[in-house]
Amino acid sequence: MDEITGTIPAPDGTPIAFRRLEGSGPGIVFLGGFHSDMTGSKAQFLAEWCAARGQAYLRLDYSGHGASGGRFEEGTIGRWASDAEAALLALTQGPQILVGSSMGGWIALLLALRHPARVQALVGIAPAPDFTEDLMWAEMPEPVRQAILTEGQWLRPSAYGTPYPITRALIEEGRRHLLLRTPIVLDVPIRLLHGQADADVPWQHSLRIAEQVTGQDVQVTLVKGGDHRLSGPAELSLLGRTLASLLGPPLLGENAA
Repeated sequence: MDEITGTIPAPDGTPIAFRRLEGSGPGIVFLGGFHSDMTGSKAQFLAEWCAARGQAYLRLDYSGHGASGGRFEEGTIGRWASDAEAALLALTQGPQILVGSSMGGWIALLLALRHPARVQALVGIAPAPDFTEDLMWAEMPEPVRQAILTEGQWLRPSAYGTPYPITRALIEEGRRHLLLRTPIVLDVPIRLLHGQADADVPWQHSLRIAEQVTGQDVQVTLVKGGDHRLSGPAELSLLGRTLASLLGPPLLGENAA
């Protein structure tokens, strides 16, 4: 199966890059994390996994990420959710299974709430709803908070590369999309995978999500020793098995997982 690449306009006109596999539904939509892109190991694994099954698959880069236009420091949760929403509505048909990694888990929940008829199930990989408030702002020393408020941004060191900006707009706009303060009214199968050695998003965060979701078909899988990325061979295999349990037998081949 050949992958189709291209761009679509975001609501503000920014070109949003995507890669898509045509296939049978329900399709899989991968939503990446903060400061990541659609060429990462999980996104690529899913491309190969879906191709082997004959499953439709979509991945994209939010504005300011990867091959998309825009500047990262101008991004907010709402803007990136709108980018993903535009891709979901323009590039997929029928119900989809959303796979959200870290920040992508937050965006997946927002999309499921906005378009319940288009979301058949949701898989979160170290999902991080409310991270701007609970895992950034709440844990920042006062001098860092003051720098963000007075200078507009702060360069946060990263274990995965060069420092990246945390902006005042990211923090303040993120408060408009917080989910863990009230019930999350969803009634679709939800599977949350989380490493217990995650240094970025504590595994207890997935338990908070499970508690807030109103539907009953919610399962949390903890991976002992697993880090934030959950991108090792055994962890990718777990992701495949999790999706297979939601989809049923492969459409092509005997065992694509």
